[in-house]
Amino acid sequence: MPNSPLPAQSNIKGAVFALMGFAFYALHDVLVKVLGAHHHPFQIVFFSVLLSFPFLTVVLIQRKEPASLRAVKPAWTYARTVAVVFTGVCAFYAFSVLPLAQVYAMIFATPLLITILSIPVLGEKVGPRRWAAVVVGLIGVIVVLRPGSSEITLGHLAALGSAVGGSFVAIIVRRIGSEESSMVLLLYPLIANVLLMGALIPLEYRPMELWELGTVAAVALLSLLGMTFMIRAYKTGEAGIVAPMQYSQMLWAIFYGYMFFNEYLDVYTMVGAGIIIASGVYIVVREGSKKDTVAPVTNTAVRFETGTTPRYTLLFLRRAKKRQSTLAKEDGVR
Repeated sequence: MPNSPLPAQSNIKGAVFALMGFAFYALHDVLVKVLGAHHHPFQIVFFSVLLSFPFLTVVLIQRKEPASLRAVKPAWTYARTVAVVFTGVCAFYAFSVLPLAQVYAMIFATPLLITILSIPVLGEKVGPRRWAAVVVGLIGVIVVLRPGSSEITLGHLAALGSAVGGSFVAIIVRRIGSEESSMVLLLYPLIANVLLMGALIPLEYRPMELWELGTVAAVALLSLLGMTFMIRAYKTGEAGIVAPMQYSQMLWAIFYGYMFFNEYLDVYTMVGAGIIIASGVYIVVREGSKKDTVAPVTNTAVRFETGTTPRYTLLFLRRAKKRQSTLAKEDGVR
């Protein structure tokens, strides 16, 4: 059953924390685009992982619980690791070659895909209203791509690939998250990126100047800040309130795209993005209904994983949800 609503003040704070978190994430993506103008995604991903390990060390030092690095669900864990690496490379490439708003518009299709995948992977049932929202949202994707009137490039396919990969990652975490070690979920994608990108980087390597290395470090730091505020958001507010805040990234994309990259939001992207966002918001609102017990979107992370920074949200989201439940029960008693 869905949790009882938290106090309105807590939900407002949760929404504010989420907005701040997604503002950091949007700036993170801007820096990825800046680096992508000079370097291949393989190289950006590789150095992002390397420079994230100091942050990971801090996380590991703070951890008190014993943990094993042996996967409890190896097949699902390896599948998730592959999906994370795939999502990261696709997202970094898409941000490098496409306008920010276009990339976000297609990545925002992730909740629609999570809804679809929840049927075969989680065995959940999706009602006709949410199916209608999914269909409408996918129409929005077609509007953004406008096949026939505009060339569909590798960048567009990469953006769609990141949405598909991100939805697989989210739904697998939902399936095995209660059984699998958080450290396994955290470390496997980082290790996989180091090994795979390290093997591929000689194919596209270009020496990085000092400012570029500093930018990569800033990418890791912004991801850390974004996750920190998202943790606070989930600890403070309900998931159904936090989740829709991801769409605020479109406003940042429009602003940053115009200010730094001379990008203008075309009519097709604007209309298509509006359709996708409306469909996603409807699904989240529908999942928050007291009569609805199926919530594959609001019960998963709302930011796609790239495996380039320590996703220590996995260590804290369970605690945050438990705290929400406790606060809701206490509020009910009062």
